[in-house]
Amino acid sequence: MITLYTFGPAFGLPDPSPFVIKVEMLLKLSGLPYRKQRGSMRTAPKGKLPYIDDAGAQVPDSTLIRLYLAEQYGITLDAGLSDADKAVAWSVECLCSDHLYWCVVHERWLDDAVFARGPGVFFQRVPFLLRGMVIRMIRRKVRGNLHGQGLGRFSPAERQRLLQLDIASLATLLADKPYMLGATPSWLDATVFAFVASALLATLGDTPSRQVVSQYPNLVDYVSRLRQQYFPEWQV
Repeated sequence: MITLYTFGPAFGLPDPSPFVIKVEMLLKLSGLPYRKQRGSMRTAPKGKLPYIDDAGAQVPDSTLIRLYLAEQYGITLDAGLSDADKAVAWSVECLCSDHLYWCVVHERWLDDAVFARGPGVFFQRVPFLLRGMVIRMIRRKVRGNLHGQGLGRFSPAERQRLLQLDIASLATLLADKPYMLGATPSWLDATVFAFVASALLATLGDTPSRQVVSQYPNLVDYVSRLRQQYFPEWQV
């Protein structure tokens, strides 16, 4: 049986990482049996979560896991998609993973109020005398990552404009379809659902990403429908 290594539930989500939710959705769509276990970035391949262990084969990174399922089990989750559809899917995957993700990181880690309600709780186990120093060190590292990626160089208004473009693009692609690319789910739905649900349903207050997603009824309905269909245990 496949073991999916996760962070564990947080912020009203099955996992605070959209990449973990994405992989669990991929596994649900695949129909393969799996179990979840809390992992550690200290011992994880590439030092990041999620990863899976499949009879001793450890596979890190959500996209590499998707490719592994296709290569090992023949489960591509792209039946009926044209080459153009697949190209669109990969482009949207990159939009979510390499741009929208950083918008969410910025609001969760660098907005003081959101940080206190969200990632700040992860540091409660750190001894009180060290906690402030550790928090400042980690947030400084996140700020540096965002500066290197580029989003950290923008003003709040500029970040909001880019976030709006991301979410509007997803809403436009979905339109009135039940799934992102048509009448049946594909691997792209695992990605889009994970990122949009993380923005909309996290119990972190009225964040910028939640505000923007809420403007698009088709995305709100999409998240509600897929949550009930694939994550019935996820109560909101």
